[in-house]
Amino acid sequence: MDSVFRRVLIANRGEIALRILRSLRTLGIEVVIIHGREDRLTTAVRLADEAVHIPRDDPLASYLDIEAIVAAAKEVGADAVHPGYGFLAENPIFAERLAAEG
Repeated sequence: MDSVFRRVLIANRGEIALRILRSLRTLGIEVVIIHGREDRLTTAVRLADEAVHIPRDDPLASYLDIEAIVAAAKEVGADAVHPGYGFLAENPIFAERLAAEG
């Protein structure tokens, strides 16, 4: 099955990120994941094709920094961003920023 996306950035952590990663792999899509310092050794980060560290003092702030996530998606050439659940998944400003960047 040919996918519309070649490379997807996951903007989440833990079990949610791992489930998304596995689904993307099943579809033959490259996976990039963002992470904070505390998550650098997690299974999802280790299994991703590429990982982008977003350093913040608060462990959860890495997953809430809209501009850093948009910049990371551009930097790695992601075709799409999967927000997972929580964090920015229900934030319309995040969706608008991603749409504005194409």
